[in-house]
Parts: sequence; structure tokens; C-alpha cells
Amino acid sequence: MKSRGWQYAGKQGGFKLEQPEGYSYLYFPLVNEAGMMSSITPNLHGQITSGHNRFLTEPVSAEALHNSKAARNFWIYTEKEGAWSVSGNSARQNAQQFAEGREYSQVEAGFLWHRVTRKHGMLPLTAETTNFVPVTEDQVELMKVKLTNTGDTPIRFTATTAIPLYGRSADDLRDHRHVTSLLHRIYTTTYGVEVQPSLSFDERGHRVNKVTYSVLGAEDHGKRPSGFFPVTEDFVGEGGALDWPEAVVLNRKAQAGPDVRFEGYEAVGGLRFEEVELAAGESKSYIIAMLITGERISDEEYAAKYLSEASFDNLLAQNERYWREKLDTIIFHSGDEEQDLWMKWVTLQPVLRRLYGNSFLPYHDYGRGGRGWRDLWQDCLALMVMEPAEVRYLLLNNYAGVRIDGSNATIIGARPGEFIADRNNIPRVWMDHGAWPLLTTMLYIHQSGDLDFLLQSQTYFRDSFIERSKGRDTSWLPEQGNQLLTCEGDIYEGTILEHILLQNLVPFFNVGEHNNIKLEGADWNDGLDLAPNRGESVAFTAFYASNLIELSDLLLQLKHRSGINTIKLGQEIARLLDSLSHPVSYDSTTSKLALLDSYYQSIVPAVSGKLVVLSIEDVVQDLKHKAEWMITHLRRNEWVTSQEGYEWFNGYYNNDGQRVEGDCPEGVRMTLTGQVFTIMGGVATDEQVDKIHAAVERYLKDEHIGYRLNSRFGGIQQNLGRAFGFAFGHKENGAMFSHMTVMYANALYKRGYVQEGYQVLDSIYRLSSDFSVSKMYPGVPEYINERGRGMYTYLTGSASWLLLTQLTEVYGVKGYYGDLLLEPKLIRTQFDAEGTASVETLFAGRMLEVVYHNPRQIDYGQYRIGAVKINGQQADLKMNGMGCLISRELLDVPEQGNLVIEVLLERIP
Repeated sequence: MKSRGWQYAGKQGGFKLEQPEGYSYLYFPLVNEAGMMSSITPNLHGQITSGHNRFLTEPVSAEALHNSKAARNFWIYTEKEGAWSVSGNSARQNAQQFAEGREYSQVEAGFLWHRVTRKHGMLPLTAETTNFVPVTEDQVELMKVKLTNTGDTPIRFTATTAIPLYGRSADDLRDHRHVTSLLHRIYTTTYGVEVQPSLSFDERGHRVNKVTYSVLGAEDHGKRPSGFFPVTEDFVGEGGALDWPEAVVLNRKAQAGPDVRFEGYEAVGGLRFEEVELAAGESKSYIIAMLITGERISDEEYAAKYLSEASFDNLLAQNERYWREKLDTIIFHSGDEEQDLWMKWVTLQPVLRRLYGNSFLPYHDYGRGGRGWRDLWQDCLALMVMEPAEVRYLLLNNYAGVRIDGSNATIIGARPGEFIADRNNIPRVWMDHGAWPLLTTMLYIHQSGDLDFLLQSQTYFRDSFIERSKGRDTSWLPEQGNQLLTCEGDIYEGTILEHILLQNLVPFFNVGEHNNIKLEGADWNDGLDLAPNRGESVAFTAFYASNLIELSDLLLQLKHRSGINTIKLGQEIARLLDSLSHPVSYDSTTSKLALLDSYYQSIVPAVSGKLVVLSIEDVVQDLKHKAEWMITHLRRNEWVTSQEGYEWFNGYYNNDGQRVEGDCPEGVRMTLTGQVFTIMGGVATDEQVDKIHAAVERYLKDEHIGYRLNSRFGGIQQNLGRAFGFAFGHKENGAMFSHMTVMYANALYKRGYVQEGYQVLDSIYRLSSDFSVSKMYPGVPEYINERGRGMYTYLTGSASWLLLTQLTEVYGVKGYYGDLLLEPKLIRTQFDAEGTASVETLFAGRMLEVVYHNPRQIDYGQYRIGAVKINGQQADLKMNGMGCLISRELLDVPEQGNLVIEVLLERIP
């Protein structure tokens, strides 16, 4: 019988789930800053790795979680009942999965630890298995198995740990799996088993290997194992398997003692402990450490650090404190306590993205680690309010990935600012990439007031690809390095402002036959990748248009606040501000592309290095002219009407140059993306927003899975993208794709459509947290599929957008050029019984607690900010529309602890 679903345990966000093995695909992340990246399931499956070429356990995909027999196993053998797995991961226990009276089990998890409790089906024996990755400098996962005799007579048993040691690159999973096992050098030590392959077989070549993979163990007071089973085939026995191994089932004598070496076999961390007798009511614990190290280790040293119950418990407490402090940088309090706890898991997700990248969890079984260009910028949105200390450094280094043709590096290194030339000779440009850096930089400037950041210098990325990867510069050699040079051979640097202008000006001219920006390799939706020639992204044309408006406003603020009247740009880049020298007709796609081609020719093989001085006012006028043209063009040419009378913006043109959205023989075609950026950026008028919302409700809203990314297109759309090869209702083809759904809510809030925005956000929460349908742990998934299951959990950029939307739009706590702007958009039901809603967050280098008092339970649209108190003192503040502006200086007070800002909401007269 299945459980009712997970339930929160306490006030910190921890949760419990009974009989978790009744659900497939569940996994939980365990990670640290040192680079240990684990995933763990209710039966202790999952993987342990520190990178694509360093897997301690076998790499797994989601399907392997229930199909593979390899796992972190811990066995108990008794004369009476034979072999029993503390995680339920034995052939006998698996066979009882759908039987009546199966064993009781429960998973409990918190930040960031995982515990499985299981009761023996025949003996009064309970096992509690706790796993976590400590916040140390080591790449290590720890596991404690605590066994308790709940009966009234002694129990004698023999314990055996069995953790398969894969010990190599993910590439070797099917590419020379057996051959690479011949590289294994297996050693037994005092406390465990180590594997150090002689060579590493991966794309880097056949190199001498030093990396070592170890499983060490001890009894609770540090007593070492009595023997070992290092070789998998000997441990499982002929005809045996990891879920029913001969060494345990027949209680065989240990294969080896310490200081024994084996070569050329698959390895297992098989640790045998001495037989013990557990008295009635007594407990006994075993501590296991799973390590990835740069060389062979001194196991005595690691045993002293990790292999005692006292050390384990101290490190676990330290781990909980670390994650609690990190996540306490944003705490929401509303009228729904469970949703507030759910938001703590959403808050965790951007940190997980920073640590895992887009790989190394079961659903994220692609790539080689690291993050893409878009991820660099969008993940910073949440880190800005959670881990702000390094954000300026990260942003500055990210800009070094911009190419002088307006595109950017697509291979991102492990370190900040590390960009690598394409090693596979597969050029590709996502047309949306240039749009995101400004959005992230604006958030940074509003939070910090640091306008000087715009005038910082940074290099440009250089490789052989030119003209947005449509051509190759054969004169460029890798030996020249990956930084743009001048004709004199010097490294060229431009201001951050120059980088931003370049990224938004080049796309303006890079248009297709309908005068929208070319789709190129894809936009935000990676699945729209089959329209590189005639495809156009209307959606991101709107985004770039709003960016040009934002840039013009930013330049005016720079002039007003910094007293700067001019800026310097590279001589070649200045040509893209065409109205200042040689204006072209924006109605003419030919003229636009000719100017762009001329620009491309001017920057290859090098730039002149000469700068021109331009008036800020002149630059602003050029940017506004471009933006206004784009907005007028979109409103005039991309507004579509269905036969039913619904209206919205077309989002795309396909590779045949055909408009994608509207009435089609297969039915109405509509994308959510095309609506989000027209609303968010102000391209859509208020009247159009009303009509778009009605159309979205008609064609994209599904009561079972929420707001779909697109309606059913019918057919595989080889002229648009691979997404339509997916079954409808899955991933980028018609699923509830959380990222765009959250951005749709954000856009509605920005435009004052609060009730509508709330309904969208609430649908995401309800869908994700309804375990009976979503079958996922707390958090927001990448998408919800046709059956309502949450897919690709934990690593999704939607978490950053959801967190930011809640903080800056719903609770209305945001920066405005360094000052604090309060502009709440909370509806009546979001206040608690006393009419209070609050948020704790970092701003201006300290924790703020913003408390909104709404004692009369007034709904949004009927209240305004009345009185404001800062640490109990009445503040005389400047009103800003429906909100108020608090100068940064008022927040600089000497009191310790949170700065409490109390806001009384009063009815609008």
C-alpha cells in the first residue's frame, strides 16, 4: 500500500515519506563545495562523482535507478533469516514489493542529508541509514548504519558493506567497459578497499592516472573491518548478483585481509565486519566513507577524520548548520506555511545549479559538467540575493566570453571566466544569448548601485569562428590564445558597457526576411534548432527591443548619477550606432544585413584598437530609435487572430519562412514564449495583455498539468526544431515547462496583472507539491509531463526566476540603483490570520526583515503603503507609485541582527 505522500517534519523544511520504494525515479542531491556530487534514492541507489571523468560509482540515468542492481548496499546475515539489506535492495526484498505485509520503510531528508529507516520483516531489528556529504575540503560521502534490536532477546549477525567501485570516466560505461577494468589496481588497506586505475581512458588521451576511489569503514568506535571482498566476481559468486551475492547469502569467509593487491577486475568496496551479538534494546553503528582523492591515501588519516560515530554526528550537525545559514538568506512568511517551506527547497535549487551545473543527477545524464552561457547569467539572478559577495567578480569574468561579432563562447570552463574554443568543431549560436547579460547586470546595479561596473574593462573571447559562427578565420591559430587582439598584436579590452551594447546591437541588424531577428541555432528553447536559414524569433526580438529601451534609460542614469556625458567605444562597434554617422533604413532587411556584413569585415582578423568618444545623449537617441522601430514593427506585423476571435503575438517563423502561430489545419498553434517577452518588455499594450491572457487561458492552460509551453502543432516540424519530435506533453513540446511559466507569471506581475500572475505561480506550486501526481520531492521541476509527473528535478533555471519573482514582484522587495524599493503585490490570501506577510533577505550587505501589516485584510489593488518604521522608528519616505523608496543610507544603522522594516498597508481612499 502506498503512502499519502511526503509530509514536512518540523519548521526547517525537512520531510518524511513512508514506503518510498513504492515510487520510481525519486532521488535526492548530496553535494559540497569541494566538488563531491552525489545522488541517492530510497534504496541507496544513485551515483557518486566529482566530474565527468571521475565516477566512484557507476554513472546512472533515471531508468537505472530501478533497473540496476548496483547501489550503496549494507547487508546483515543471521543464521535464522539469512541475508537482509538495510535499504531493501536484495532480490528477496524486491520480490516482496507488491506483496501484502511488506517491510516498513521511511525516507527522511533535510538540508542536505538523507536517512532511510527500515524494519526487518521477520526479526525485531530496525536499521537507520544516514548519508550526507560533509562541508570539508575532501570529496567524500559519509554513511552511518545504525542497527537497533527492538526485541527482548539478543540477535547475532554479521555485517557486510558492498559498494561497487566503478572508478573511471562516464565515457567508459559502454566504450570499453571491460577493457578499462583491466586498468584497475585494487588494494586492501587497514580500513577498506582502494581502486587506482593505472591509466585514464578519455578524450584527453591515455594518461597515467593518480585518482583513487576508496570505500573505508569502521564500527562505531573506530574498530576496523575483519576482512574484505575487493573483486566483484568473487563477491557475487558464479551465478550470483549484487542484489543476491554469494559472499553474503552463504556467509562466506572474507576473501582478503589488509595489504593485498588485485589487478584487472571490476571492484567492489566489500567490507566484512566481525560477528556481533546485539542485546535487547541495544544499538550498534557502522560508519562508511566513500572517497575520491588525487592519489592513494593514508587510510589511518581518513579513519581518524571520519570513521567514528562521534565524528559522523559532529560533521552532520556542521552540515545542517552550513545549509541552514545559506538558505536563511531568504525566508518567506505568508498565510501558507507549507508553501513557505516549499520555497526553501526552491531557494536551494540555484545553489545546486552552481555546484552541479547541468549534469550529474539521474535525469541530467547529459553533458560533461559545467554550465552553458545562459546558465551563467540566469543562475546569478538568485545568487545575487543569496551569495552576493562574489557576484561582481562572476559578472565581470562572464563578460570575457563575449565575441566581437556579438556571439559568445559556448564551452564554459570550470573556473569563473574560463572559456574554451570549440574542441569538436561544431559551431552553434543561440540567438537569445546576447539578451540575458543585461538583465542580470541590471539586477546587480539595482541591488548595489554600482554604476561604475559599466566602465570596467574586459577582454573579448576569440577563436576561429566568425560572423556568428557562419564562417571560419583560417588565419587564427590556437597558439594565439583565446583573447581578441588588435592589429598591433595587443590584447583588446572594452568596457562592460561596450560588451552589452555590442550584444544587443548586432542582433538588431541580424534579421530574416520578415525583419525579425534570425533564430540561428535556437533561442531560449534549445528544441527550436532546425530553422537556421529562414527561421526568426519574434519572441526574442521583443526581448532585445526592451533591452534597447533599458539600455537607453541606464545610460541616462549613468549621466545623471555619475556626471558622465560621454562614453568610449571601439571604432568598429560605433558603426552599429548607424544614426550617428550613416543611417540605414530599418524597414529594409537588405540594408540592415549589408551594414552587419560590413561590420563583420572590419573586425577580422583583428580590430584596430582605436576608440571613439560619443555623447551619451546621442547614443540614447540611437537606441530609442531602434527600440521604437522594433516595437512598432511587432505590434503592426506580428499580432495574430484566430478564427475563434482570440488574439496574441506570433512567436516564430520556421525554416520555410512561414509564420508559425495562428490557425492551421491541425488546429491552433500558439507558444507561451511569444507572449512572455512581449508582455514583460512592454511591447504589448495593456489592451493586448488582456487579449493575450485570454488566449493563453483558452489555448495553453490545461487543468491537469498547468500552462503548456505550446499547443499541439501536429507532426514533427523538421523545419522548426527537434522539440516536436518529442511526444506532445513532454519536455519542450507542450509540457508545463516551469521556466517559461514562471517568466509568464513574472511578466504579468510586472505589468500589474497580479491576480493573473498569482494564479500562474499558484498552479506551479500546486502541481509540484501534489505528490500523488507529481511524485517528486519538494521543489520546482524543469517540467511537468502529460501525466503530471515532475521531471528533471533540482537542476532548473526556473528556480532562480521563481525565487526572484517571489522576492521582487510578489513581496516587492527590490533595488533601485542601490536604494531599496518596496512595492508589494500580495493578494489577500497570502497574508496570515493576523494580516501579516514578511520576507527576510540580504540587501546592502545586511539582513533585512520586511514585514507587511494588513490588519484589515485588504486585497491588492485596494491598498497602498501608509506608515513605514525602520527598527521601530517612523521613517519619512519618498513614495514611488504604489510603493516607497528607502535610501541606502537609512539602512546603514549600527544595530546588530536583522534590520526590521515594518510597513502598514492602508486602504486607497
